[in-house]
Amino acid sequence: MKYVIIIVRVLLGLVFAVFGSNAFLHFMPMQPIPGQAGAFIGALASSGYLYAIAVLQVLGGLCLLLGARFVPLDLTLLGPVIVNIVLFHVFLDKSAFDLGMACVISLLTLFLLWIYRFKFPAIFQP
Repeated sequence: MKYVIIIVRVLLGLVFAVFGSNAFLHFMPMQPIPGQAGAFIGALASSGYLYAIAVLQVLGGLCLLLGARFVPLDLTLLGPVIVNIVLFHVFLDKSAFDLGMACVISLLTLFLLWIYRFKFPAIFQP
């Protein structure tokens, strides 16, 4: 089980560090997003809000990659970001691949949250 936790932690850390840093370095080209999803992302980009989300993603990814000590901090930083990613794909961008990826990331994060539940006693204890 120890190796599964490490694999999940490193995998999530790489996903968030790479995709978060793409907002600053632009090494992966983005296709134009049509419809309401494109308008929403355009509004977030023009306001600078996407950069705040990208900073949280990079910090969260680095926390996951640094070691198990920082996983509770990472789960606290990335929790709202993951919820927004899932809700964006449920309500605005309904492509099956992106929604599937968001669900996989959510499940991996919930797995880590369950493993580190002893670090969050107010949430998991009655």
